[in-house]
Amino acid sequence: MNTILVIDDDESLRDTIGLMLEQEGFRPLLAADGKAGYERALAAKPDLILVDLRLPGMSGVEISKQLRAGNVNTPIIVLSAVGEEVDKVLLLEIGADDYVVKPFGARELLARIRAVLRRTSPERKVAQFGEILIDFERRVVTRNNDPLKMTPAEYNLLTYFLSNPDRPLTRDMILNSVWGYESFPNTRTVDAHVVKLRQKLESDPNSPKHFLTVHGVGYRFLP
Repeated sequence: MNTILVIDDDESLRDTIGLMLEQEGFRPLLAADGKAGYERALAAKPDLILVDLRLPGMSGVEISKQLRAGNVNTPIIVLSAVGEEVDKVLLLEIGADDYVVKPFGARELLARIRAVLRRTSPERKVAQFGEILIDFERRVVTRNNDPLKMTPAEYNLLTYFLSNPDRPLTRDMILNSVWGYESFPNTRTVDAHVVKLRQKLESDPNSPKHFLTVHGVGYRFLP
């Protein structure tokens, strides 16, 4: 489970982001001002930091600069308000990995978070269940050492299940996390893609052991 530190002085927004992250399988840490956020970043060593550009006590720019000066390479996404000029060159100079302009939608923010986490993953990772092996760095899925052809949506759905084992997932949660904010398929899209995963990855697609239906909710993945 990835830990994400949210540093924002807007209590309502901070709590909303924290709740959203928790629902999506992340562990949120919340800080209300720059100094407290900076100290939390050093102590908790989160997997990613969301930081407002303008904060009381210590700005998002200063937090980023000081973390990088101290050789802390935690990925950083800067949150900026509408009308604030965000200089991409400046962001690179201070060591930020991306930025999102407020107001933003949940899908947009989640898509940015997942993209940055994928880009900054420090080491090659492999997962396995049953006869299936997944190489995350190479984006290769094999069954008994034979490569499987998978569409980008199928692969992204698989990795989402893998990151949320033994957890009931609603169709809306899956849509928001896998398809992102730029496309809006309906919940039948989820069902169709789960069928595809079962056909490719289950020993008996008609009696699945890994991709289980949770009636009235959605799906659960059992490794």
